[in-house]
Amino acid sequence: MSTILPKGENLRKAVKWICERRKDEENVNIPKLLDEACVQFNLSPKDADFLARHIKNESLDDCSDS
Repeated sequence: MSTILPKGENLRKAVKWICERRKDEENVNIPKLLDEACVQFNLSPKDADFLARHIKNESLDDCSDS
């Protein structure tokens, strides 16, 4: 599944980082992971909201395209 991402490089890095973490850890706490990504990649509130919606609507199989 191909997803259109906003231009922000930090947001792209955050999506990739979350996908990698989800692949490494089976029962990862998604809300905690989102919080960590927002801090680590210095995301704006708007980007954080997009990231949360993106991850919520994405299956683990979709991460291979991110």
